[in-house]
This record gives sequence, C-alpha cells and structure tokens, in this order.
Amino acid sequence: MSATIPFPSNVGVIGGGRMGGGIAHAFLMAGSSVTVIEREPIAAEAARERIESSVAKSIERGATDANLDEVVQRLRVEIDYGALAEANLVVEAVFEDFGAKVEALKSAERVLAADSVLASNTSSISLATLAAELERPAQFLGLHFFNPVPASTLIEVVIAPGTRPDVAASAPAWVETLGKTPVVVKDSPGFASSRLGVAIALEAMRMVEEGVASAKDIDAAMELGYKHPTGPLKTTDIVGLDVRLGIAEYLAEHLGERFAPPQILRDKVARGELGRKSGKGFYDWE
Repeated sequence: MSATIPFPSNVGVIGGGRMGGGIAHAFLMAGSSVTVIEREPIAAEAARERIESSVAKSIERGATDANLDEVVQRLRVEIDYGALAEANLVVEAVFEDFGAKVEALKSAERVLAADSVLASNTSSISLATLAAELERPAQFLGLHFFNPVPASTLIEVVIAPGTRPDVAASAPAWVETLGKTPVVVKDSPGFASSRLGVAIALEAMRMVEEGVASAKDIDAAMELGYKHPTGPLKTTDIVGLDVRLGIAEYLAEHLGERFAPPQILRDKVARGELGRKSGKGFYDWE
C-alpha cells in the first residue's frame, strides 16, 4: 500500500473566479492557508471580496466555529506566481482552454518545491496531454470540483497515467477532509461526470430545438422522474453555455459525433446568452 501525503496546509489556487474562489473557500474552511493567483490587481481585489463574502456566509450558517477574521487572515490574493513558492498543493482553475491551462500549470511548477503536488480542475481535457507539458508529471493529477463548490459534495479525482502512487492514494483522503465525497476515475475525455452530464444536456437541447417540450418541462421531467436535483438545462445555465459548448466540442473531437453541439447551443453562445452569468440562457435570470 502506498504511503500517503498529509492534507496540504498551504494551498495555491490559480484563478479567483466563481470556481477558483469556491475552491479557495473549501480549503480555507478546512484550515489551510490559501494563496489565490489572479491576472491583475482589479481581478485580485474582486476575488478577495468574493471569497471573504462566501466564507462569511458559511460562518453565519454555522458551518464552522472559526472566527471570520482568523479565516480571512489565512487568505492571500496575489498576481505574482512567486507567492505560490510555499504551497504543498496548487490547483489550477482557469477557463477550459488547453493553452491557458498549460501556461498556468507551467508558471506554478517553476516556483513550486520539488515535492509539491499540482492539480488541474479541468472538467474534460485529457490529463495526459497536460502532463506532457510539465517537468514533474508524476506529481500531477485532476481535482474536478463542482459549482457551487461550497454546497457541492462531489469532487472527481482523476488519475493521470503517470501520477505517482502516493499522490493518487492521498487525494481521496484530502477530498474527505474537505467534507466532500471523492469519485476516483482514470484519465479519459470528459472523465465520468462531464461525459454523462454533457450527453444528457445536449439531448435536452436537441429536444428544445425540435419543439418536443419547453426547457422548464424537460427539466421537470428529470427532476421529478429521475430525482435530479436540477434539470440538465438549468444546470447548463449555471455552468455556462460557453463552457458547455467548449466541453462538447472537445468531446466530439475525441469521442465522436454523438457529442456534436446542437445549433441552438451555438446560436445562444453567439448571441451572448451564456446562462446565469449573462442573465439569460435557456432561462431568464434577470
């Protein structure tokens, strides 16, 4: 049995948006010191405000006995990757683009200690292709968090072909320390969650496109008939139609035409109807 690595006391998160901020929140609540890297000062300040507000709400709900001031003192938001030098674990959470992820991962790897672990939050991109760009691929794996991170109970642990056994053995225990449930999958396009979730969502979009039923009724069928907490089209709005489009295009390229994005999705993204973040997608969020 492989030795395990202790839960990381010092964590870096690359990207302070909704997903990255949620990841930072999770580790802060578990007692880690967290450094978030953003691209420029305005984004960094926005990320800090977002994370502090999220932590404050969790404390108000009684999720922890910790004092707000104590928790936020463990948070840093920086624009220089050098601030990650002391991190035991760094999680990349930039947008779903291969080049952007490689740039972020390599920038972190250059400043990390030799024994630090690097993870990607990618929801679909092959870890093997990302690992091939790194100097230390044995210390790399996937930690796929779900939105909204504070409320979600699932983290997909994705093991790359070259992931070191002790890293692979330790990650599920880290997830449990965060108060979440690990699902361990091997590296493959879309892993388990995105592959299944996108397949259902794309078929739901085709049904809207063909006039089979409204988005609301399709979602209700899945929520009431199959006990999905949120229907596939509302979930798409929450995730972002542009994000779903990118994942579908990637899966279609690697798994075949069954993942080809329907025209309704392409049209909505072209019009800027990206879901909740833009105010409109398959639903009106204004």
